[in-house]
Amino acid sequence: MGQRTVIEGRGPVAVLLSPRPAVVAAARRAGARAVVVAPDPSVPSDREGAERRVRTDWRDHHRLVGAVGRLEDVRRGRAAVFGFDAAGALAAARANEELGLPGTPAAAVTALMDKAALRARSNTLHAARPVSFARCGRASLLPFITTLIGYPCVIKPRAGADGEGVRLVRGAAEGEAAARDYPAVTDLLVEEYLEGPELAVESLSRAGRHRVLGWSRRLPGPGPGLAAAAGHDLPAALDPATAAAVRALVRGVLDLAGHRDGPSHTEVVLTAHGPRLVEAHARPGAEELTQLLRLAHGTDVLGLALAAGLGLPGPLRRPHAAHAALRYVDFPPGLRVDGLGPALAAARSLPGVIRVGLRIPAGATVRRAPTGALHHAHILAAAPTAAALARTLDLTAALLAPPGPPGPRTPGSRGVRVPPPPGRNGPG
Repeated sequence: MGQRTVIEGRGPVAVLLSPRPAVVAAARRAGARAVVVAPDPSVPSDREGAERRVRTDWRDHHRLVGAVGRLEDVRRGRAAVFGFDAAGALAAARANEELGLPGTPAAAVTALMDKAALRARSNTLHAARPVSFARCGRASLLPFITTLIGYPCVIKPRAGADGEGVRLVRGAAEGEAAARDYPAVTDLLVEEYLEGPELAVESLSRAGRHRVLGWSRRLPGPGPGLAAAAGHDLPAALDPATAAAVRALVRGVLDLAGHRDGPSHTEVVLTAHGPRLVEAHARPGAEELTQLLRLAHGTDVLGLALAAGLGLPGPLRRPHAAHAALRYVDFPPGLRVDGLGPALAAARSLPGVIRVGLRIPAGATVRRAPTGALHHAHILAAAPTAAALARTLDLTAALLAPPGPPGPRTPGSRGVRVPPPPGRNGPG
């Protein structure tokens, strides 16, 4: 029998796969003890309250199960494994199933990852006006298939993540260009372009009952890309009929995928024919998006997900602001991040600015434009009125703009607003 590892304490254990500090902090809010599993667990996790670090490559299923299975709380069923990104969600689901712990079934995670199968299933929810789509296994067929679907249309990897490889095709010439840009043998989905306002919906499921925690309005980014967002706004008020239709669509999609327990993030476009699915994931949205909902609605998405998975009561809801916004910032290649120090300090000191987060390491130079749904930085801000919030965003964008063109891409604040396209099919 292998050596057992005991974690001192009374509460259940949240086993977290390469978590960001915000996830470890959420475990503490949920009343759980945190164990961080990572190839090289980070010190910031300790600062947020992790009690133990387990160094192993959790992407290797057998290593993960072996390392986690030695924890006494796991043996007693007083733990669960959590992964809050695409790879982590599937790894956690597989580990929980083998160890007999609660969590989202691995089959549900993979069902939500398969965009083609999920599109076919979701179309049964609105059979009178389904979303046109087709699979493509060879890039040379893209000109024919895009013509078949009709322009504009969207190309995306069948099992992609974070917006990588998503492309809008407006006509035959762009269909020909796409055929040259994707690998010759591939696995793509081509579908009609969805027009209308876009929502990011956070939900939590327990024993097959799906609770919609909240949604935000997604602001499309500038240019031809679909994956890149300018940011998100709250509140995103809907009339009662539309709100009910959004909830019904989300719950229907989760039911069809077999998602019974755990968090989910669903992207929806409000078309003229009703809400239509963009895609869904068996995990919460991006960290900054969950922070936005906590800031505006007082809804602790991460804390609620961890508490539910461990059978704990959820954190209390504490609304903070009437209006809140998330804006993404992208810098031009060649910019040195250490030169942003004074601007970052000034931006963070502005009234209403909650956080200015930077993904680029200190002292680094921006090498390339971000791809997919990734960004160099983000701004979280709140205010009692929409006008006050817009002023704060304008001032922050102006402070972060480097001297001379081009400046950071921060569409959605009034000073640098770009007319948004009416809809999309790419992940946010």
